[in-house]
Amino acid sequence: MNKNIIFEDLGTKDFKEAWDYQEQLFKGILDTKIKNRREEAGLETDNYFLFVEHPHVYTLGKSGDMSNLLLSEEQLTQKGATFYKINRGGDITYHGPGQIVGYPILDLDNFFTDIHKYLRFLEEVIILTLAEYGLKSERSPGETGVWLDVGTPFARKICAMGVRASRWVTMHGFALNVNANLGYFDNIIPCGIRGKAVTSLNVELGVETIDESEVKSKLIKHFKALFEAEFV
Repeated sequence: MNKNIIFEDLGTKDFKEAWDYQEQLFKGILDTKIKNRREEAGLETDNYFLFVEHPHVYTLGKSGDMSNLLLSEEQLTQKGATFYKINRGGDITYHGPGQIVGYPILDLDNFFTDIHKYLRFLEEVIILTLAEYGLKSERSPGETGVWLDVGTPFARKICAMGVRASRWVTMHGFALNVNANLGYFDNIIPCGIRGKAVTSLNVELGVETIDESEVKSKLIKHFKALFEAEFV
């Protein structure tokens, strides 16, 4: 079992470019697993973790409802945003500047073969990170992602999640709002959930800007601890 994770911070990258890169890494792991099964090659499979920030983009998961996008193609262009239907779970979400997007591309055979546990671990990485900023965040029953003030009229999502898995290999991941322009969420029904607000870490802390590199280092720390992994 290989618990080393190859880490890359891609900086700012177009969504489609990053998606294509994820697919390339994902396919590489799958190909190794298939070769091992066919030839009993005993090759080690790689794991990856990518950080990226996307220009304004809306993405719709494979089970999503197109009506949750509230903009026409012309309005998307006016707002400088793009739109993609993609192969993760979940409904519609927004990515953009000021948001930390994490894409773990893992062979769960190297860790544990339980997709529900995997999702709970991703949520826990966010919950533990936000706790370091004095925020109590939690899961919301029946709703994806990480939330604040669950069960109250003020419930709001701070981190969206959506993953794809095949043969225990994962891709896509989480999007944590750190210094996000929340106005872009007004153009969708986020994750298909009506009547719930979206927030960002800087808004919750009442400051203009949060150091995103510091947030990333905290996310990595908790990810490594939960998955008992090393980043290389």
